[in-house]
Amino acid sequence: MRRDVFQAIADPTRREIINLIAHQSLNLNAIADNFAVSRPAISKHIKILTECGLVTITQHGREHYCRMDFGKFREVSDFIEQYRVFWTQKLDALGDFLEKEEKQNKIKPKK
Repeated sequence: MRRDVFQAIADPTRREIINLIAHQSLNLNAIADNFAVSRPAISKHIKILTECGLVTITQHGREHYCRMDFGKFREVSDFIEQYRVFWTQKLDALGDFLEKEEKQNKIKPKK
């Protein structure tokens, strides 16, 4: 089953795993050492990250190393970008409106 990238990044443990291996490839034990949960639990998280395409696992001898595949983050970036543009435009319009209101209130004579 191919999982959704948003499902993968929704979990805080998986986000922390992403943060760990974003900078360097790590083996499963090195990743698990950073968490207070069992190695099988970490393996399940890594499986989800692998199924959605965020992580690839390579074998070097007896060790399995996890590394990030940043291409899949483009999907997340594109999704967020459309809302960034939308909200930037809305907040800019609100700022313009408030500035205009403030100027009008300063011009009105007090009664």
